[in-house]
Amino acid sequence: MRDLSFLRALLLALLACAAPACRAAHAYAQFGDIKYPPGFTNFSYVNPNAPKGGEIRMVPPTRPTNFDKFNPLTLRGTAPYNIGGLLLESLLTGNSEEPTTAYGLLAEDVEVAADKLSATFRLNEKARFHNGKPVLAADVVHSFKTLISKEAAPQFKTIYAEVKGAVVVSERVVRFDFATPNPELPLVVGGMPVFSRDWGVVDGKRKPLDQIVSEPPIGSGPYKLASLAMGRDITYVRDPNYWAVDLPTRKGFFNFDRVTYKIYLDETSRFEGLKAGEFDFLREFISRNWARQYTGKQFTSGDLVKRAFENKNPGDFQGYIFNLRRPQFQDIRVRKAIGLAMDFEWMNRQLFYGIYKRVNGYFPNSEFHAEGLPKPDELALLEPLRSKLRPEVFGEVPVSPSTAPPGSLRENLRQAQALLKEAGWTYRDGALRNAKGEAFVMEFLNDQPGLVRIVGPFQKSLEKLGITMTYRVVDFSLSKQKMDAFDFDITTARLPGSTAPGGELLDRWGSAAAKTPGSSNIWGIADPAVDALLQKVVTARTRPELGAAMRALDRVLTHGYYSVPQYYGDAFLIGYRPRPFVLPPVIPPYYEADTWAMSTWWASEGNK
Repeated sequence: MRDLSFLRALLLALLACAAPACRAAHAYAQFGDIKYPPGFTNFSYVNPNAPKGGEIRMVPPTRPTNFDKFNPLTLRGTAPYNIGGLLLESLLTGNSEEPTTAYGLLAEDVEVAADKLSATFRLNEKARFHNGKPVLAADVVHSFKTLISKEAAPQFKTIYAEVKGAVVVSERVVRFDFATPNPELPLVVGGMPVFSRDWGVVDGKRKPLDQIVSEPPIGSGPYKLASLAMGRDITYVRDPNYWAVDLPTRKGFFNFDRVTYKIYLDETSRFEGLKAGEFDFLREFISRNWARQYTGKQFTSGDLVKRAFENKNPGDFQGYIFNLRRPQFQDIRVRKAIGLAMDFEWMNRQLFYGIYKRVNGYFPNSEFHAEGLPKPDELALLEPLRSKLRPEVFGEVPVSPSTAPPGSLRENLRQAQALLKEAGWTYRDGALRNAKGEAFVMEFLNDQPGLVRIVGPFQKSLEKLGITMTYRVVDFSLSKQKMDAFDFDITTARLPGSTAPGGELLDRWGSAAAKTPGSSNIWGIADPAVDALLQKVVTARTRPELGAAMRALDRVLTHGYYSVPQYYGDAFLIGYRPRPFVLPPVIPPYYEADTWAMSTWWASEGNK
């Protein structure tokens, strides 16, 4: 399924802003206190004395089957997994304990102006790019100007829309100026990937960013590429001269000499690769595989371990996504009717072994999930928008349809049939047709053949309504191309939950992003009420303000029936080879399993 987490990962989402005005600080807390004081030595969930060495081999938790470029910052093509996270660094970095706090990385301190209209960063004198040159303010300004140009992926222009500019104050001091006193903007610029001005310069001439394909970014991160060969597998090697190895925000991290990501064309060969020892760590997303495959001698002997790692992360949203640019999905009654055709309870019993929970809303299992009637703090945000909202928004928030007794799929389909009739669709001549006689046909676009068994029951229920849904499986490259161009009818997507949502939501649901090729607004939602609530999210000054804005947003989106919510799991399902590794004794509350393993585990003596 389509994973929309790229920008969040690339911009190092665990960042925050808002420090005491007019005072340089080592860290920023958007809401609440800062856990670690100046002079702290390391984060509590890492081993600061973890030995360096060894290798970890993993499978990316994404869908690409190859890569054809080393540039992660442009729209066209596919870059190798995690190249941005391992080669590029940002001014600030967060941790897995404090959702809205950030500490210095390339910048050793930052000062936010009293009027909140600028943030000034002082760079660490030790910071070095992989070519040995120092990281200077001019490199930061160059990175910003390049990312907002038409050469970069268009999402960046949306992300930095409220940043007026970046200015070199002195050799190692850079200031970002803001269009509004938005408290999230220091977070946005603090998480910007910084690269050298030398990247793409050949014989003294600079290539446009979108023409840099085979040259990897010149960054300052802990790893470099082991090889410049294009293909499927990718290996990163630890930089022995990494400038930040003893920095408090890096102490105990990135302990492996080599990190390899292996790509398999299908889930069967991937799991066989785990058993054969071709790699060490696999995150499983398919419940059937988890229930039936992770057994046998290797698991009994302990050579392989099957473990569900708990976490306190907000639940991921996963659902079928309607492309509102298509005429058949523009009527809310049609979208609601299609949602009634999904029988989650049957699927969870028969296909998922009961391990999933139903998604309700867009922020399940979090403080941002709307329930029941609007609370007073939500109403304060919704009332000024009443003329732009459907009256139902001020009532109970919808919950996903259920077939649990006394409900049934049959009754849900009756309701769906009535809604479709109201919308002008009636069954005749063997199909559901509109007043023009056009049959209701839609194509499900995806790059995972394994989803056929999950989509099949949904297809059959739609057939009972007279709707034909064809299933088209394409390879990842074509899928990405079509999704970037919004050339699809319906698909499925997973939106990772966040403890600190902010500016990335503008790219996900903002009206401007609906017209921007390659944006995360694959729905095509262009709603002034949604835009207004997104602004409340990104300008929230307290955690309660953020919660109210997010719940109001969740309520409006859910009432729009833009998706058919599916299911989520509340633990990471991991198969891994335990003997080569040592795990930190403390598991942080907010983490991604793959990143946590790659960055905080270390090699046992036999793996060096």
